[in-house]
Amino acid sequence: MSTLPSSIHVFERGWLSSNNVLVVGRHDTVLFDSGYLTHAPQTLELVRHALAGRRLDRLYNTHLHSDHCGGNATLQAHFGCDTFIPAAEEEKVRHWDEDKLTFKATGQQCARFTVDGVVNPGDVLKLGDVEWQVLGAPGHHAHSVIYYAPEHKLLLSADALWQNGFGVIFPELEGDGGFAEARATLDLIGMLDVKLVVPGHGAMFEDIGPALDRARRRLDFLSADPVRNAEYAVKVMLKFLLLERQQIKLADVASLLGNMPVLAEANRRHLHKTPEEIGAWAIKQLTRACAARIDGDTLLNDG
Repeated sequence: MSTLPSSIHVFERGWLSSNNVLVVGRHDTVLFDSGYLTHAPQTLELVRHALAGRRLDRLYNTHLHSDHCGGNATLQAHFGCDTFIPAAEEEKVRHWDEDKLTFKATGQQCARFTVDGVVNPGDVLKLGDVEWQVLGAPGHHAHSVIYYAPEHKLLLSADALWQNGFGVIFPELEGDGGFAEARATLDLIGMLDVKLVVPGHGAMFEDIGPALDRARRRLDFLSADPVRNAEYAVKVMLKFLLLERQQIKLADVASLLGNMPVLAEANRRHLHKTPEEIGAWAIKQLTRACAARIDGDTLLNDG
C-alpha cells in the first residue's frame, strides 16, 4: 500500500459516517468531510486527538449529504473553523432551505451549520501544505466535488468512486439525470495519475484501474434499467436507517420509507408499488444479504 504523507490522517468511519481526512500543515489544519450527526462527538474526539492541541482552521465538504456534513455544526462550535462547500449549495445553506437540501428528502438528520466560503470545480487550493485540485464530480450528487493532490498522486473520491462501486445516483430518482454525469466523472478520474484513493466510505485502495472497471460495469447495469437504481436506493436508505437506529419495528418500515420524499418520487417514476410492498421487498433484500435480521416484530441491524 502506498503511504500517505505524515501530515495526512484518514479516519475510516464505516457507512453511517463518511471517512474524514485531516491535513495538518505547518501553518494550517484542514478537515475534509465531517461524518453523520449522531457520530459528531466521536468525530470531534478523533480530530482533537490527531491535532494534539492545535486548532482546526478549515473544514471542506465534498458534498452535502448528511453523512458527509453532519458533524459540521459540532466542529464549528468547538473550533470556530471556517467551512467551505460547493458553490452551488451556498444559498441553500445560508437560508437553510430544507426543501432544497437533501436532509428532509432522505429522512436524515443534520444540525444547521454556517458557511464561510465556497469552492468551484477548477479551483486550486493550498491546504495543509498540500496543493489540491478541486474537480467537479456529479452523478451521485449533482454538486459533488472531489479533491486531487497531484504531488502525492492522492485522490479524495468521496462517493463518486469506491473500491467496489459508488453511491446511489440520487438525481436520477427525481428525473434530473445522473447516469451520464456519473460516467463522465469516472472518465475524469481515469485521466488522473492516481496511486492512492481515499473513498467516501470503505478502506483506502491503490488499484484504481480495476475499481473504475467495476464502477463502469455497475453503472452500465443501473443505467440499462432505472428501476435498478431506484431499488438500490430503497435498500440503501433502509440500511442507513438501521445503522442509525439499530432496530426498527417491522410495522414501521413501510411508513418510514414512504415518508421520504426522494423515495416517494422514485416510486412514482419507477417502482409503482404501495409503501407496504416496498417495505416488504426491502426487508427481504436486507435479510437475504445478511445486512439485517428479524427478531420477533423487529428488524435489527446486522452485518
